[in-house]
Amino acid sequence: DSIANVNALALDTKCTDKRMYLTFDCGYEYKNLTAVILDTLKEKQVKAAFFVTLDYVKKNPELTKRMIDEGHIVGNHSSTHPSFPTISREKMAKEIWTLEDYIRKNFNYESKYFRFPAGENSECSLELVSSMGYYSIFWSVAHTDWNTSNQPTTENAVKTVTDRYHNGAVILLHAVSQANADGLAEMIDIAHAQGYTFKTLDDYGK
Repeated sequence: DSIANVNALALDTKCTDKRMYLTFDCGYEYKNLTAVILDTLKEKQVKAAFFVTLDYVKKNPELTKRMIDEGHIVGNHSSTHPSFPTISREKMAKEIWTLEDYIRKNFNYESKYFRFPAGENSECSLELVSSMGYYSIFWSVAHTDWNTSNQPTTENAVKTVTDRYHNGAVILLHAVSQANADGLAEMIDIAHAQGYTFKTLDDYGK
């Protein structure tokens, strides 16, 4: 929020309680891992945000509907996952709106959160996203989890993520990661044991 006319969150410095935010990026579906993640979240009674692409929601309507029905946030991750600093403002807007329009028409759902593909942004793109009424969501905890052919062990994934826990953290995990799916329950249990609660992005500032 330090740039004029920009609404963005990477780390919650306003909270007075011990909290974190759990978010997932869903560019495509892999080995039905999103369902595994949703099962764990339901079991642990934790809400998260899932940032989806147009291809994802078109190919996985049941999973997208389940996210919504189970009280999770569905965020906009652009239609085709381009690098935003390399495209025009018109193309940026089209990337966001095409996905938003599809979600509204097919799921009767309106998103207000956006995540830049690969986190790549510019002051111009940040301003554009805010001007369209979205909050840009970044992260303060992540790990190398997106390569399906080079996954960390579950033990390493859990240790890497949980060693980085801090108050107000926005955690980014990729839903294509087997290590994340297998280790998510332990990540949540460790957070709870350390006194953290998981809030939704809607709780930011509250």
